[in-house]
Amino acid sequence: MASLKDFNGKWALVTGASAGIGVALARELARSGAKLILTARRKDRLEALAAELAAHGTEVRIVPVDLTQPEAPQAIYEATVGAGLAVEILINNAGLGQFGEFASNGLEQELSQIRVNCEAVVHLSRLLVPPMVERRRGWVMVVASTASFQPVPYLSTYAATKAFDRFFALGLAEEVASFGVQVTALCPGPTESEFFVVARTHRFPGEAKMRRSSQSAEEVARRGLEALASGKRTIIPYFGGRATAMMVRFLPVGLITYYVAKMARPK
Repeated sequence: MASLKDFNGKWALVTGASAGIGVALARELARSGAKLILTARRKDRLEALAAELAAHGTEVRIVPVDLTQPEAPQAIYEATVGAGLAVEILINNAGLGQFGEFASNGLEQELSQIRVNCEAVVHLSRLLVPPMVERRRGWVMVVASTASFQPVPYLSTYAATKAFDRFFALGLAEEVASFGVQVTALCPGPTESEFFVVARTHRFPGEAKMRRSSQSAEEVARRGLEALASGKRTIIPYFGGRATAMMVRFLPVGLITYYVAKMARPK
C-alpha cells in the first residue's frame, strides 16, 4: 500500500521552500526519509531550514534562485540533475498573488504571477519529468488553490494562474500515469503563510476573518503529500473548500463573480 514511506531515500525538490507551505512540505518530506533540495529566493532562510533538517539527519542541498527569472529553472536543473542527482519528487510549490483592481495594480507583480505560478511550473516539470518517465517512477505535486475552481475578481490573475496549474497537473497526470509517475494538484484555501503580505490583501474587507480561519501549513502539507503518495490527482485539504468547489459547478459563473466582487471589493 502506498504511503509516505515510499519517499524514503529519494531526492525531493521543493520550490518556494523559504516560508509557509514550502517549509511545511520540506519538513514533512524529511520526516518521511526523503533527501531534500530546497530552492527559493532568500538564501538565509534556506540555510536556516537546511541546518534545522540536517541536524535531524536529513541530507539537504540548497539552490537559491528567483523563479521570476526565466533562466532559473535551468539553473536548478544544472545544480541537481547536472550534478548527478536523480530528482524523483518534484514539488512545484512556489507562487505569489496580488490583490486589488487589475487596472491599477502594479504590472510587474501581475506578470511575475504568470512567470512563477505558470511558466516556472511548466519549465521545471519539462526538465524533470522525462527522467521520471525513463525510470518509470516519480512524483510531481503542483500547488494550485481553491481559487482555481472559479474566477476571483480582485485576484483575477492569481485565480487564472491557479486554474492553469490545476488543469496542467490533471492533464499531465493522465499522460504519465502509465509510466509510473504520479501527479497531484494540491488545492489549499486560506493557509497560514506569507501570501497575505505578498499579495497585499490588507485592503480586502474580509482579511481578518480569512486569517482567523486559515488552515495550518503543516496540515496542508501532510494531507497534500499523503494524496501524492497514494496517487490522488486532486486534493482539497479542508471541508469548506471541497464544498465550495462542488457548489460552483452548479452556479452560473456570472452569479459567482458578481457576489465575489461584492464581498472582495477593496476598501
